[in-house]
Amino acid sequence: MSSLSDDIVSPTVPFRQDATIVSVVAVAHLVSHFFQLVLAPLFPWLRIEFGYSFAQLGFILTVLFVVSGIGQAAAGFVVDRYGALRTMLVGLGCLASGALLFSISDTYQGFLFGAVLIGLGNAVFHPVDFWLINHRVSEPRLGPAYSAHGLSGSLGWALAPVFLVGLATPFGWRIAIAGAAGVALATMILVWIYRDIMRPDALEPDSGVTLNGQPEVASESMFAFMRERAIWLCFVFFLFVAAALGGIQSFSPSIFSAGYGLGVTMAAMSITIYMLASATGMLAGGWLVTRSQVLERNITIALLLSTVAAVLIGLNVLPVAVALALMAVMGFGSGLSGPSRDMLIRRATPPGATGRVYGVVYSGLDAGIALGPLVFGRMLDRGAVTEVFYGVAGCLFLAVFVAWRVAAEKH
Repeated sequence: MSSLSDDIVSPTVPFRQDATIVSVVAVAHLVSHFFQLVLAPLFPWLRIEFGYSFAQLGFILTVLFVVSGIGQAAAGFVVDRYGALRTMLVGLGCLASGALLFSISDTYQGFLFGAVLIGLGNAVFHPVDFWLINHRVSEPRLGPAYSAHGLSGSLGWALAPVFLVGLATPFGWRIAIAGAAGVALATMILVWIYRDIMRPDALEPDSGVTLNGQPEVASESMFAFMRERAIWLCFVFFLFVAAALGGIQSFSPSIFSAGYGLGVTMAAMSITIYMLASATGMLAGGWLVTRSQVLERNITIALLLSTVAAVLIGLNVLPVAVALALMAVMGFGSGLSGPSRDMLIRRATPPGATGRVYGVVYSGLDAGIALGPLVFGRMLDRGAVTEVFYGVAGCLFLAVFVAWRVAAEKH
């Protein structure tokens, strides 16, 4: 079976055209990650006003990510059938609607329904983003395109707490979440302005041709790609990587506070250090993938760097300043692997199934982020504090093994 890499954009595509599509995709991806963290910063206000327990508030996030994970797999079929433009606009509309519903709700059921809408909106972005990148960006520029895409997601995570808390403190939580809805609506306007590059005449969803003018060989059925072992290995790869990320995002401040004796504010900086280093790694990863096409080797170098850093943090024998520096090393390695990881999935994708494959594979991201905190939270409850990083290291090491299995399937 030929791979999607045969269906490439001509390298003569002007740089401005590639840069425009990557910029629009990056902004949309930033907004999707922004909305993944749009509720959690407001939980202190909800506890004060409604008296909800942490378990009740956590369940709202669980609903969001479960809906997003299931919806992401389905969204891949939608983008392959109806195209990127309509799918992205619907997703942004769901984000805005969910945030507006959240801002006017006075009941727990209303908050849950708002989380469902935000989850549905978040579900569309990875299938749409990678459909656009793989079909609209010339192959020599794919590495930097994947890098910009990953970087924008990290920035979205970083901006959400600043935006929400910055508005909620002086104006209240309802104004803050309504302001987030405004971000989604503004992005809808941006996407509509650039609708022509997202709906190219050269490649409509049902045109049956690739952008280089050659016939696209479609799979024999909409579900044929699900028989590919490489696709499910990619799903497992994402599950392990996301489980590690979920543990880091959820518990790093608690670990550095209880295990290393840092104050609450400084302990919280551990996540910021990780995310900033991850963003830097993404930029370097775009450079790496343009110079080395042995993708499994790139991923191995990057994730083993993160694995070693995680083990050293878990040992709890180094000064806290060194441990925080190792958080940066771990984040850099994780980000460095990103573009090579996305290119590896592209190679595993059968022709005509871009949206469906990325939808299924990236649903592993939601599954891992949902499962990781459950496992690592239990470790913390049992008194294993810095040892959580051993679990993170184990997930990253298993991801390396799976990456080699994906590469072996496609050779």
